[in-house]
Amino acid sequence: MIMTSSDDYDYTQVLSDCETWAEEAAVLARQYFRQPTKVDFKEDESPVTVIDQLIENEIKNAISLKYPDDGILGEESGIKGEIDDNLWVIDPIDGTRSFVSGNPLFGFLLAFVKSGVPVAGVISMPMLNEIYSGAVGLSATCNGKPIKVSNQTSLDECVLYINEGEKLVAGHPEKLSRLLKVGKVRRFSYDCYPHALLAQGQIDAVIDYDLKPYDYFSLSAVIEAAGGIVTDWKGKKLDMNSKGDVVSAATPELHKALIDLLDILKFN
Repeated sequence: MIMTSSDDYDYTQVLSDCETWAEEAAVLARQYFRQPTKVDFKEDESPVTVIDQLIENEIKNAISLKYPDDGILGEESGIKGEIDDNLWVIDPIDGTRSFVSGNPLFGFLLAFVKSGVPVAGVISMPMLNEIYSGAVGLSATCNGKPIKVSNQTSLDECVLYINEGEKLVAGHPEKLSRLLKVGKVRRFSYDCYPHALLAQGQIDAVIDYDLKPYDYFSLSAVIEAAGGIVTDWKGKKLDMNSKGDVVSAATPELHKALIDLLDILKFN
């Protein structure tokens, strides 16, 4: 069925489409995982493979067939159509460095964004056979089963994952030093899976850094559907122009405590 008007999209159907395309992307990713793969590097020194491009092209074509009037933003191919109204945002392999080094904790991200606001999205982990889904007005799920964030409010007692540690060492050593002194459990990590763990209540918060819209829109949709909060480091909602510093937290209390911790002005 071709959708020619997106004003009245049923988010249940949108999410179902996202899950279907995530499954298709996972089949391709599994086919090429731990196989010889040529790796190129983009201007920002991030890696890209033909597999990234293959998955993105397949999903873009599927979206265009069903939602021909919508815009599409892909990490590898850029923007197709308009981005101000209805926009699909694709990260074909979130964690290409993991993918090319044989680490199974890479993901596939897809979000539907309306007027700059993420309203539906999936976090897919192809090698774990897990698809996390969420949309406005719908409960978050993992493989169809409802999930929700934890009820942790204490910064001292939380389980905190810190993504992109080496970038934080280089760019924000004081903030990282503070982060390493809080929480009952702390882990360094990468990419989208920590945010999925947050959405299902396994951990309580994630600090992330240097993300792009194709990285954070789907995370936001899933975590908020699970009852959590996702903003930038200043507590502002994420949009197309966000700098890419991200705080994901299970509760408002924990979120505020992390925002306060990251506020350099409070420590000067």
